[in-house]
Amino acid sequence: MADAKKSQSEPKQLKPLLSDPGCAWPASALHLDNQLCFALYSTSLAMTKTYKPLLEHIGLTYPQYLVMLILWQQDGVALRDIAEKLHTESGALTPVLKRMQEMGLLIRARSPHSERTLEIRLTDAGRAMQQEALKINQHIALSCGDSLAEVTALRDQLIKLRQTLTA
Repeated sequence: MADAKKSQSEPKQLKPLLSDPGCAWPASALHLDNQLCFALYSTSLAMTKTYKPLLEHIGLTYPQYLVMLILWQQDGVALRDIAEKLHTESGALTPVLKRMQEMGLLIRARSPHSERTLEIRLTDAGRAMQQEALKINQHIALSCGDSLAEVTALRDQLIKLRQTLTA
């Protein structure tokens, strides 16, 4: 009975791996530098660190910048849709959006179509910031040290990995 419970709690993709006695991983598989998760984590930290001084120049934090990217692409987006695009919870965005409204970058208002839907819209100041953000985007692209095609291919691989992991 205990084996049945254990089997049910293991992710499906690990069942064949864990049940194959001939599948032995070397101890080096547990070295930090051999971990995909750590490579992704440390690269994410480095990317955020690269963005930080550039975003400080225009008065944004990285989470605020991500919200602005969504709104520059499409203004008047529901809070739940922003949360979905950012792969986070709506509640985690509320303090970010409140602060951005205090900064005069956006307006949070109930949708005229549904009282339960909170829509986020840019102000003129929020729209005007887009030109400065283009400079940041160019700087980051140059900081990567790869061609646009290589950066695009890497991004596509990461998106595919995220989709696989969240499926």
